[in-house]
Amino acid sequence: MFGPFERAVAGRYLRARRGERFVSVIAIFSLIGIALGVATLIIVMAVMNGFQSELMDRILGLNGDLTVYGSGRTISQYEEVVKRVKTVPDVTSATPLIEGQVLISSGQFNSGAIVHGMTKQGLTDLKDVSSSLIAGSLDKFEGPDAVIVGVSLASKAGLYIGSPVTLISPEGAATAFGTVPRIRTYHVVAIFDAGVNDYNSGYVFMPLHAAQVYFKMPDQITQIQVMVKDAQNIRSVTHQIVNAVGDPNGLRVLDWTNANNALFGAVQVEQNVMFLILTLIILVAAFNVISSLIMMVKDKTRDIAVLRTIGASRGAIMRIFLMCGASVGVTGTLAGTVLGVVFSLNIERIRQFLQSLSGTNLFNPEVYFLTRLPARLIWGQVAEVMIMALVLSLLATLYPSWRAARTDPVEALRHE
Repeated sequence: MFGPFERAVAGRYLRARRGERFVSVIAIFSLIGIALGVATLIIVMAVMNGFQSELMDRILGLNGDLTVYGSGRTISQYEEVVKRVKTVPDVTSATPLIEGQVLISSGQFNSGAIVHGMTKQGLTDLKDVSSSLIAGSLDKFEGPDAVIVGVSLASKAGLYIGSPVTLISPEGAATAFGTVPRIRTYHVVAIFDAGVNDYNSGYVFMPLHAAQVYFKMPDQITQIQVMVKDAQNIRSVTHQIVNAVGDPNGLRVLDWTNANNALFGAVQVEQNVMFLILTLIILVAAFNVISSLIMMVKDKTRDIAVLRTIGASRGAIMRIFLMCGASVGVTGTLAGTVLGVVFSLNIERIRQFLQSLSGTNLFNPEVYFLTRLPARLIWGQVAEVMIMALVLSLLATLYPSWRAARTDPVEALRHE
């Protein structure tokens, strides 16, 4: 498509001589603009993908893929319901659970918390907690006074293995003087780091029987937490579970798509909007390519006329300037892709380095929900960004190249 003559002339035009450096500088800035636009888009999309993936993994790993609730506050005869749920082929675990809100107190520290009462086996199946213990072990997760707390809660309250911690429930005993809160002291047997600040700072785990005693729910639970093989195929599993339990007592089944639909929907919308906004950066850089090529065509009008008089066709002239613009677009796109991929793969190290230099917290887990800056490259998206940048930069070269090809050599040399 491009002959040796056209490549030689295009290469000559891209190498500025004295007095022609202004056009070359504009072309360099156009290249830098495209590179930064592509790199920024790749980095932001990788971070957004990482957020979505981490949120989904953490939320599902800690809350289960779906949950079975009773028609009222509790589920009676839950052993039979658990057996029926486990008969569904895609179910990997079904954990009976008691959930309740309490005030946790230790010394001068007081804070709200959510208690999850479950069996040792159920907590073992909850890999995000059982595999992330930083102190203690699950062996002591038994008896009437054992609890497991998150690392953030332990740090704020000054808790360690064996520390006493007091749980206060507002649902106490009714007396002539009003409701007396239920107060009981437990001891920390393990500390976990689930990687999600909300769980590390606000969740407490205790044995199921101890929770039944504390919340006064003998032989009852509040929900059944279910994990499945494929969370993306959750709808069909939900229907199978509904059919399996038979819904005898008004049981409700709520999967993660319904429970967290607003959160994941917001992340998806934000990802689409960021893609659109950052695409405009590449579009602006493409307009810079147009301006630099137009100035090059104006500057090379006499050269174009001479080339036409010695036999160069309009197609050859158009291909020369197409190569000039395409060289800027392709080089900028490749440089931006390399920069974006390298930055995305090392974004957490870069954050920690910048954080150590500035001395400020650049990623507060209390604000951003996660404890580390995630990034997940999807190579299909990287290819889409590259193709889009190449197409925009090539489209930007069409009009200046067409104008160059339409140059009349007689008019161009009339006053020479």
